[in-house]
Amino acid sequence: MPASLKKIGLTVFLFLLIVFRASSPCMDGLIIFETAPVEPYSKLVYAIGFVETMNDTMAYNPFEQAAGIFQIRPIRLREYNIQTGMKYRMEDLFRYEISEKIFLYFADQIGPYNFEQIARNWNGSGQMTTFYWNRIKQYL
Repeated sequence: MPASLKKIGLTVFLFLLIVFRASSPCMDGLIIFETAPVEPYSKLVYAIGFVETMNDTMAYNPFEQAAGIFQIRPIRLREYNIQTGMKYRMEDLFRYEISEKIFLYFADQIGPYNFEQIARNWNGSGQMTTFYWNRIKQYL
């Protein structure tokens, strides 16, 4: 066998040895990577929280008896409790997670991508909801 053929064979052998040693080990399992959740309301949640209370979870409006970051009124809380079977009280609305849960419940009834309708319904009814929506759009 010629010397050049021996060199080529040795080179190929060393290359294959390195490639096989450098490859990942055999795995008998499946790797699942955690992905970020889809949060279609996140921008709207921020905007409404900012317009309502400047994102103050401890905000309270004695005139309307509205509490929490989203300024939830007693009638809205009562409606939520009836529809879901929950028993939240007004003081629970100072906990962000509960206020957000209630807001998202009503937002979901309209749909995730109709921000204008969600915001206007959250604010109430009538012409003032147009003004409210214009304020919300500034923070989206």
